[in-house]
Amino acid sequence: MITEGLKPARLWHFFEEISRIPRASGNEQRILEYLRRFAREREIEHIGDEAGNIVMRRPVGKKYMGRPVVVVQSHVDMVCEKNSSSTHDFDSDPIILKSDGEWIRAEGTSLGADNGIGVAAMLALLADPDLEPWPVEYLFTVEEEIGLNGAKTLDVHMFSGKMLINLDIEEMGTLCIGCAGGRDSDLFFPMNVESMEGDLCFLHVEVSGLRGGHSGAEIHLGGANAIKLLARVLNLLHQSIPIHLVSIMGGDKDNAIPREAAAVVAVKEEESERARDLFAQFTSDISNSIADTEQGLQFQLEVQPGGETPFDAYTTARLLDALMVIPHGVLAMSSVMENLVETSSNLSSIHTGRGEVRLHASHRSSVENALSWVAELHRSIASLSGARVEQDQGYPGWNPDPSSKLLAYASDGVGQVLGQPPAVRAIHAGLECGVIKERVQGMDAISMGPTIMGAHSPDERVHIDSVNTFWNILVQTLKLINSR
Repeated sequence: MITEGLKPARLWHFFEEISRIPRASGNEQRILEYLRRFAREREIEHIGDEAGNIVMRRPVGKKYMGRPVVVVQSHVDMVCEKNSSSTHDFDSDPIILKSDGEWIRAEGTSLGADNGIGVAAMLALLADPDLEPWPVEYLFTVEEEIGLNGAKTLDVHMFSGKMLINLDIEEMGTLCIGCAGGRDSDLFFPMNVESMEGDLCFLHVEVSGLRGGHSGAEIHLGGANAIKLLARVLNLLHQSIPIHLVSIMGGDKDNAIPREAAAVVAVKEEESERARDLFAQFTSDISNSIADTEQGLQFQLEVQPGGETPFDAYTTARLLDALMVIPHGVLAMSSVMENLVETSSNLSSIHTGRGEVRLHASHRSSVENALSWVAELHRSIASLSGARVEQDQGYPGWNPDPSSKLLAYASDGVGQVLGQPPAVRAIHAGLECGVIKERVQGMDAISMGPTIMGAHSPDERVHIDSVNTFWNILVQTLKLINSR
């Protein structure tokens, strides 16, 4: 076992076990069956709802009767990203773990430490025969990574606790007390095609090698968006020679900054050599301008034989204009908390098919009015571009409460383990706490976790020593809640 000898042994054992189980969002049947089998084998009380969420609880000891019930919660799904060279099948293959002595990561894929470490910690608590019989309810939720769907449809009657410890942030020693709300916009551009006279050359244009990352927690780091870079190159070509889009695609996860994007364009045969020269010039200039932040960036152009009927000139121009003006990145910083992103938008994916091009953007803000503004902005872009737009109702943010009683317990827990107070902050990402708090009146909440870097990308890794420290903080917090 890759994790043999790591502490806490029981947590790492369960993390390695669940890493063998495919658990992409929306494809969680096998991990849910594993959890139910885990509970049956240990005669642990468990109940589920129609969405697939599961609650487990062990019997409460007499001395703890009447103590506040704590809900410890993690989501079972993971973001499935892989390098273009990887042959990994997320529907059937186990995650291949590897270690460099300081970090655990995966072989060419995302790791699933988000939120697999939280799930493993809960299983370790449930399986520990020496753990005090505290009044704890263990809530495993589904489909968090595709819109917090499990929390939105959660049967809140399955549990009774009014203190929620979420295990889904990625900085050990930090306690989270607030998060952003989110909404999504889908823009659908009709594909009008036309046959072009003369000999055509079809060019496959690709952007790859970007670092990507979480569209909330890492949006402020300045990483490039592959779709926006591709649009910039295509737009520069379009300004110099007539090009006609044939197809365009990039990104496949709503909450990940796109790392790769590609398009096929048609040009007149006599313009193909000039197109290649311009491409080399434009991409060299762009690469040099962002070399410090995107060292792995690659642009490729290849001639491909044949091709489908191209878009007409109007459709091509309209789509490229829309891609150029649709925002990506930080739109506003918080005036309340230092260094906190208030509002952002991520152009997360674009795909061609069934007579239209679909563009997806995800928006985040800790201010409800600002979130509405970004959604309205995308609706206006769609209107100006002749596109159809669909937008969801989103999910709520979580307003910080520095006077939280649970925060006081957890802060003491961090202090006793680390010898120093925690960093207390809000994050620019969606957490299930906001949804659950909205649905359960009087719910107090915090979030904690180990140090995880590169979540939602093949660079995802979890710091080994931080996992043991996180575990000690979690146990100490539960102990303090039940001793005062």
